[in-house]
Amino acid sequence: MSCKLIQSLFLFALLFSCTDKSSSDSVTIGKFNTEKDLYLAHFDLKTDVDDAHSVAAVATMLADPRFEGVQYHAVAGAYGTQSGEYVPANDLFELAFGPHWSDAHSDFSSALDEVKSVATTVVQNGGKIWIADGGQSDFSAALVREIKNQLPDSDLKESVHIVQHADWNEEVTTPADLAYVKEAASYHRIPDGNTVGNGTPGFRTDENIDWRNSITDQRLREIWEKAITIANTYNGADGRYLNESIMKGGLDFSDTSETTWIFGFNNLEDAGDFFQEFGKND
Repeated sequence: MSCKLIQSLFLFALLFSCTDKSSSDSVTIGKFNTEKDLYLAHFDLKTDVDDAHSVAAVATMLADPRFEGVQYHAVAGAYGTQSGEYVPANDLFELAFGPHWSDAHSDFSSALDEVKSVATTVVQNGGKIWIADGGQSDFSAALVREIKNQLPDSDLKESVHIVQHADWNEEVTTPADLAYVKEAASYHRIPDGNTVGNGTPGFRTDENIDWRNSITDQRLREIWEKAITIANTYNGADGRYLNESIMKGGLDFSDTSETTWIFGFNNLEDAGDFFQEFGKND
């Protein structure tokens, strides 16, 4: 058992052991119950570099005082059938999530075991799993299968919610895996987070945004700087997808739209709104 897994299990056990509130005292953020639920942020990082910006945006949300108590875990390398080079971003994940992330690109099986361990504990304790699929659903399907195998009597339609925003992500998910998550879990397809005015925030912009004016916390600044450096380094490199918005000096954290939907910030319009909402939280 890895040190990271042991640390994650200890932290989750500590959280549950300290929970002795009545259900009437539960704190919800949007659809998420901070007393019982688990938020999983899955990123494919293949081959679009927008995931790097999305990691920074998710970390910014989690650092907001309103998210205190949110149990979370992130997964890097949750990709599907697409070809092309991976975007290495382990240093960014360490900065953004500390011990609360797993590397499915380097070791799919170990990552699955790590996430399964925390996810099954949440389901056993009556909580829900909220998965923001910032990529394809292959890893999510494997996780749901593992939970079902370990907890065969659980109603996963009630306890596992998978949120997806993009046609392309569905198109390059292994067809059997996409069919499985739609059948076995609650699958929420929301409007594309690349577009403004379609029912979810549009977090892709060609224009340069002065995010430093809003993000004053030093740790978050380091995360954004790292994310932007990674995105600029690998954007279009070695046959990877060329993200034109990022090439023009803009931002693309469109894969954060699932997260704003889960936590009740679907009213945000664009990237500017995001930084107004979650900036200056030091």
